[in-house]
Amino acid sequence: MLNAIREFFDQHVGAAATAVPGDDRRAIELATAALLVETVRLDGEIDDAERAAALRAVRSKFGLGEAEAATLIRLAEEEAREATGYYQFTSLINRQFSAAQKERVIELMWQVAYADADLSAHEHHVVRKIADLLHVSHRAYIAAKLRARDAAQR
Repeated sequence: MLNAIREFFDQHVGAAATAVPGDDRRAIELATAALLVETVRLDGEIDDAERAAALRAVRSKFGLGEAEAATLIRLAEEEAREATGYYQFTSLINRQFSAAQKERVIELMWQVAYADADLSAHEHHVVRKIADLLHVSHRAYIAAKLRARDAAQR
């Protein structure tokens, strides 16, 4: 698994790393993608609209091409399935992202949750939980949710 992740980043993202050196950048992208994937998986069925929203989110957040984003999502799905909790993802994000970047992650999670036009209690719970783990204020959490909801209604 780790070899597949390293190979992906070495081939597709390694040269583009600017904000965070090498392995840290790779880990933060995977951690963020894993949280988005977890939002997709929560209601028990992987909806095409939610998966497409997760792909769009990683493409825009990390400036990836379509193939790179699809590979990152695939790796994130594997990582999320093997994870025993959210700490391994949120701890990386807490160390590397600013408050505004963390709020953006929460907004992206909401965009994924709203993508299928059916916000489940599980989705609501996990986004709230991740916001708490990322130390996103309640005001910022609500603002991110409203922006995502408004974008979904357009």
